[in-house]
Order: sequence, then structure tokens, then C-alpha cells
Amino acid sequence: MTAPRRSSLAQRCVAEAVATAFLLAAVVGSGIMGERLAGGSVGLALLANTLATGAALVALILAFGPLSGAHLNPAVSLAAAVEGEISRREAALYISAQMGGAVIGVAIADLMFEVPVFALSRNVRSGWSQILSEFVATFGLIAVIWGSARLRASSAVAIAVGAYITAAYWFTSSTSFANPAVAVARALTDTFAGIRPVDVPGFVVAQLLGAAAATVLFRWLAPAEPLGNA
Repeated sequence: MTAPRRSSLAQRCVAEAVATAFLLAAVVGSGIMGERLAGGSVGLALLANTLATGAALVALILAFGPLSGAHLNPAVSLAAAVEGEISRREAALYISAQMGGAVIGVAIADLMFEVPVFALSRNVRSGWSQILSEFVATFGLIAVIWGSARLRASSAVAIAVGAYITAAYWFTSSTSFANPAVAVARALTDTFAGIRPVDVPGFVVAQLLGAAAATVLFRWLAPAEPLGNA
């Protein structure tokens, strides 16, 4: 998940913003389209949402990975900073780019489907089962990233992440947000993929704890030599 050094920091941040915007456009847009075409079947709508999100992740990581590392996720950037793969300054800038890109992606999806832009979601996602799900989902995501990047080849990360998120949509009750930028941005759309703003803090805390736990575990299971801060 290390950002290539041939790209400038500005280029990497722009890549993160653009890729995260596309990710959120895929998540929200496919949710709207799925719900409209599913004839009232929530399961069919979720399946459409799942397949589009997983496919988008594979494509975006393959396309933007050589530019920025394709973190697309503040939890991933924080984990990379903790492991010495990027500096704290880079992590802060990456996270800012991801948050901004996520919000833009939600707005674009809403505009494409002619629904109100930046309408606060009323979709309830609360309770300990949902918070536990986000811990498990994010733990698994970071574990898949570290395991793929350290034990196989960086080219395996895209397929592994896309496959994992596709599965985690269905084995977690929260449908696997596993990403603080995604959680915050999805609070701004009152559509199929939305989440009530009041439910976001619990999701984000669980995601960060899950990422931290997976990072600590893989520091022991598959340690990597830090590349040093830039």
C-alpha cells in the first residue's frame, strides 16, 4: 500500500480524492439504481449495490494504485502511517483528500439520479450488532490488505479487497462500510446507501479500532520493514 515515489504528494492527493469520489459515486449510485429497478426487493437491490461496489473497488485500486497506493480510506492511511509506509503529514493530507472526494462523489451520484443533494439520511443503522459488524468488517479489510501486500504481491490487493468487500456486504449486518470517509459521506444522502448522521460516530470508532487491531496482529504475523517517513 506504499505510494509510489515517482508521484508528487500533490498528484497522490488528487488521485486519492478522485478515486474516493468514484468509489462513493459507485456505492450511492448503484444503491439508487438497484432500489429503483428491484421492484421492491431489498435483497435484489443490495445485491446490485454489492456487485457494483466490489467491481468498482477492483478497477479503482488497479487504476490509482500506481499513482497513490489507492488507499481510498482514512483507516488504511492511518494504518500505513503507523507502519511507517507514509509519513504523518502524508496521512493527514490523504485523509483530507479522501473525505473531500467522498463528499463530492455522493453529490455527483445524487445529481446523476436527480435526487436531493446533501439531504441528511434517515436510514437507521444503530445498535451493538452494527458497531460490532463495522469492527469485524474493517479488521478483515485491513487484514486482507496487509496479508495480500506482504505475503503475495501488490497486484493481488485489488482483487482481494474487491472480493472481501463483496462478501462482507453479506456477512455483516452493517453491510460493511469499513471506511470512515464512506460512513461520513453516506450520511449526506437520503437514499438506499445512506446512514443517519447520529449513527456515524459509532461506525467510525469501530472502524478505527478494527483497523488498529488488524495492524497490530499483522505486525506480529507478517512484519514488514518500514520504508521510513518522507
